[in-house]
Amino acid sequence: MSKPKTNNTSLSATTSIPQIHHPTRLPQYTSLKHLPAAVKLPSVVKSFNLKVEVGTDGTVPAFLHLPKNYQNQQSTAAILLSGAGGGVAGPSGIYISMADKLASLQNGLPVLRMDYRIPARNKYCVADVLAAMDYLSAQYGVGRFVLVGWSFGGAPVFAVGGQDSRVVGCATIASQTAETEGIRAVGRRGVPVLLLHGTGDRTLSPQCSERLYDMYGSKGQRKVHYFEGDDHALTRNSVEAEKMLCEFIAGVAGSKINDTEKEVVSKSLVDDGDKVEMMKKGGDLRGAESIE
Repeated sequence: MSKPKTNNTSLSATTSIPQIHHPTRLPQYTSLKHLPAAVKLPSVVKSFNLKVEVGTDGTVPAFLHLPKNYQNQQSTAAILLSGAGGGVAGPSGIYISMADKLASLQNGLPVLRMDYRIPARNKYCVADVLAAMDYLSAQYGVGRFVLVGWSFGGAPVFAVGGQDSRVVGCATIASQTAETEGIRAVGRRGVPVLLLHGTGDRTLSPQCSERLYDMYGSKGQRKVHYFEGDDHALTRNSVEAEKMLCEFIAGVAGSKINDTEKEVVSKSLVDDGDKVEMMKKGGDLRGAESIE
């Protein structure tokens, strides 16, 4: 691995929350419900406001991608979490593409893209994720979850994964190490973990993923992959990263990807020229978050 471009290991906010807090509203994301390139894929998307009553009452904008004619037959779902600014598109917009693909598989998976009530404050974000898990359990009979987090999103992924046995897989893209001690408990339980990072990341050091790999321990299945010279949003390797994440999630869920579906999974539904714009529209570049 080349020399890190930064020593930064955290994007968690430490300032007080303003008394007048204006969370993001669902209508701000209406253009990001579904990708035009996914029109032919057999899946549906439900947009809604997720109610969270822990810490401070509020709602979280969310998009649930479901297999077409879904009848609660899948016991595993994926939840995709963005960074310190919140958002619903993910790094290079891959979350929308991933969700459409995974929901369209023959053994399709429910996939939830969600914002946060108060981004970068992990205790509130953890409550948001737990509320999402409870919602999917109650409404769709889901009892197993794979959590994916970008940047700051690694904090709620490992905080929840470390305390809730319903989490059966964790993956991160360019994660921080602050507030991620839960990965030790994840490792003790042998929960599979996938860590992705660009060595040219100027926002969070790739040594964060190296540290997380070590913190996990040697009991379970852990993998770290570095994209040489790539940035914080993996803009140069987003298609490969998306493919690795889809295969990881499907593998943990026991949902086999057939040969035809492998071709679909290997192709991005987001054009190169749309990656950054999609992140801006999705709120993923608010606050301390950056492409670089």
